[in-house]
Amino acid sequence: MMNDDLNRATFDDVMVPNYAPSSIIPVKGKGSKVWDSEGNEYLDLAGGIAVNGLGHCHPELVDVLKEQGEQLWHLSNVWTNLPALSLATRLTDATFADKVFFANSGGEANEAAFKLARKYAQDNYGPEKYEIISFFHGFHGRTLFTVSVGGQEKYTQGFEPLPQGITHIPYNDLDALREAISDKTCAVVMEPIAAEGGIINATEEFAKGVRELCDQHNALLVFDEVQTGVGRTGELYAYMGLDVLPDIMTSAKSLGGGFPIGAMLTTTKIAKSMGIGTHGSTYGGNPLACAVADKVIEIMSRPETLAGVKTKRELIVSQLNAINEKHGIFKEIRGKGLLIGGALTEEWQGKAREFLQAAMKEGVMILIAGPNVVRIAPSLIIPDEDIRSAMEKLAIAVDNVMAAATTA
Repeated sequence: MMNDDLNRATFDDVMVPNYAPSSIIPVKGKGSKVWDSEGNEYLDLAGGIAVNGLGHCHPELVDVLKEQGEQLWHLSNVWTNLPALSLATRLTDATFADKVFFANSGGEANEAAFKLARKYAQDNYGPEKYEIISFFHGFHGRTLFTVSVGGQEKYTQGFEPLPQGITHIPYNDLDALREAISDKTCAVVMEPIAAEGGIINATEEFAKGVRELCDQHNALLVFDEVQTGVGRTGELYAYMGLDVLPDIMTSAKSLGGGFPIGAMLTTTKIAKSMGIGTHGSTYGGNPLACAVADKVIEIMSRPETLAGVKTKRELIVSQLNAINEKHGIFKEIRGKGLLIGGALTEEWQGKAREFLQAAMKEGVMILIAGPNVVRIAPSLIIPDEDIRSAMEKLAIAVDNVMAAATTA
């Protein structure tokens, strides 16, 4: 079929209807700009939902992909490969971890983490230590196990019966955790920033308190850094800014810079419970993905990359504050680094998507984090001039939403 025959209506004809994509079809991206099939240009403040951490078609990533693409694509895990070994070494050198398991996505990385937590507890303490504690409004993936650990009923409805032994409590509530945790708890699973739940930062007191309670009850602390990791917060991983070491950490999204890859990281002691045949992934650790991710981590680890995240956040937040001074739509600006959430006031509850749609009309891609939070998660190296241009367009979009509201 010729490309000219493909359009948005084709999606409805041939795709399972679990997505409702925009009417435009992007066909090209470069840096922080995207062009659709009609030639219209957009400034990307969405980053593929915090995936395109180095923008679109970063030249160093393109070069690595081309080079690896002419050498070796896939083997299976009957053999290892040099890109996987290089990436695993780079990750363990840069983090608390000693061992890495590669997968294809954040959901798969979390699935591996939760299975490992239960297996480790059973190996070391017995079958009665199986409970996982996580948090309301958390998000950890779309497998049946990971949606069950995530604390959002909208993702589990219709898929019952769900995996058992999972307890949900309020985020940033140490008293609730003290009440819930017991010697039956094998793991506490948390995001350093509850991203899909509204860009809510874990307080330092909470994060350190969770660590202490896990230690007291011989439970593992699992950090889901799928969205917060790989430079997003201004540290290579967000746990570094909290001064709290997890026992298991998951990484994906920006790890591949747009190429699908996920990773679970842990210590040698805990990794022993994932022995030969315990778990697997046909594509996990494939040379193409690992070669690209290896270069991503190299670039993200450069001091100028991480320093730039913090200064670019300041520029975006200053522009959001200017919008807010004019219209008063945000009750607070949340997040850290280039994971930014504008929490809407009571008057605008449930209407975050209106701002997303208005921004698209002005040529800016943004996100939402639930119905009440406007989310911005651009490339970590987005040029300042692109930020200014995008925020000017976003300001016009907000003007339009406000004008429509007053005439409605």
